[in-house]
Amino acid sequence: MAPMMNSSAYSNNLVHRISPLVCLCTALVLSGFSQAEPAVIDLVAAEQAAGEQLATQIWEWAELGYQETQSSSALQAYLKDAGFRIEAGVADIPTAFVATYKRGRGGPTIGILAEFDALPGLSQSAVPQREPRVADGSGHACGHHLFGAASAMAGVALREWIINEGTAATIQVFGTPAEEGGSGKVYLARAGLFNNVDVMLHWHPGSVNSASPYATTSNKSGRFTFNGKAAHAASAPDRGRSALDGVEAMNFMVNLMREHVPQTSRIHYVITDGGDAPNIVPEQAQVYYYVRHPDVDMVVQLFDRVVNAAEAAAMGTQTTVDVEVMHGNYPVLPNYTLSRLVNKNMRELGGIKYDAAEERFAEKIYQTLLNPSQPLGSEQAILPFEFRQSMGSTDVGDVSWLVPTVGFNTATWVPGTPAHSWQAVAAGGMSIGHKGMLLAAQILAKTGADLIQDPDTIAQAKAELKKSQGEDFVYAALLGDRDPPLDYRD
Repeated sequence: MAPMMNSSAYSNNLVHRISPLVCLCTALVLSGFSQAEPAVIDLVAAEQAAGEQLATQIWEWAELGYQETQSSSALQAYLKDAGFRIEAGVADIPTAFVATYKRGRGGPTIGILAEFDALPGLSQSAVPQREPRVADGSGHACGHHLFGAASAMAGVALREWIINEGTAATIQVFGTPAEEGGSGKVYLARAGLFNNVDVMLHWHPGSVNSASPYATTSNKSGRFTFNGKAAHAASAPDRGRSALDGVEAMNFMVNLMREHVPQTSRIHYVITDGGDAPNIVPEQAQVYYYVRHPDVDMVVQLFDRVVNAAEAAAMGTQTTVDVEVMHGNYPVLPNYTLSRLVNKNMRELGGIKYDAAEERFAEKIYQTLLNPSQPLGSEQAILPFEFRQSMGSTDVGDVSWLVPTVGFNTATWVPGTPAHSWQAVAAGGMSIGHKGMLLAAQILAKTGADLIQDPDTIAQAKAELKKSQGEDFVYAALLGDRDPPLDYRD
């Protein structure tokens, strides 16, 4: 592991400028390079070395949700060094931040989302076989180190571009912690931090290149903690009331419920506390549930049914149950106006081309995949432009109901690699991931520049959002008024 640096040392060590000749060469690493808007593309390429260093450091730290102190500080230092004003600790979250650069009066505000949290238990070296860097350590199995670095690179390039063009605009990069189950963006949305943004851009690492409009499922989660009475399980079981019985009775009823929910529902759980020893009637036990559905109202109904099962289980086992809502996300609301623009830019820039060493790495990774969904070589292609319904969830959903929002994927992983896998961590820690990150930063910056020059497209995107929201839409966070769960990974 590389030695850790504080934010000021990290900022001083970043290489922010490369010669014009090198910039052009690095831009040509991607196949299908287009001369469209070459100025902003070259400005992104000028940030490549700094972006790769930043992504690699965040990959090595692999900090979990709401604990991303070093990762957040490094991103803030990079943006501050590039001329952004930093507001840290927003929405009562120490690792959340807003980086802002404003030039002139008027002009649109372009927001860019930046994630940077890792996942537990998926530590992995940048090699094509299973090899944890740290035993039982965390890893960037969803590629958020690349996500944060590319978004920051694009923000810096857009700042330079509006200065060079003499254009009035505001660029904001939002540092959003704890996407993985912590709903970081929901707290920022609830605090009104997106209220003045005209368009929000984001992307996500993946194993394909796609700018298709898509929707996700809505998601609400909760921890159900049962409390009973401890007793000796052999000599005095009648004096005890098992909290674990409450958990198991709840799970049994919820599993029966699965037959009577809409097909597009998803309900998952893990028992996070099952007691201390078999010869002690468990005094406390806990189960953690996720409930998903494409429709917000249905998620609320299903979650309420799960709560009813918990209360019935407590009644039947003579225990009590406490319900803590952990997070809640709206489904992503697609914006076709913006997706068509991103699709155009992605097709102009092209896909990813591996060199010989990367091809060998990819072939070895590919052999470890179970039923991969894409063949090797598809990293060079771009998927057809068509609506996709994802069964996953993300806190980007809440943002998309407040601001016209568009996202896309680039191939930062070997084709067919699933998210939340060691194979994703491995590819994300080497040049395959970095190439996908560079392409993403170029698409973000090119799209931002296009929108700044075309207020009519922004107006169309806003009109589409208003129509999709419906006349009576009023935003209310699914997680209610709870404080950010800063210790949810402890």
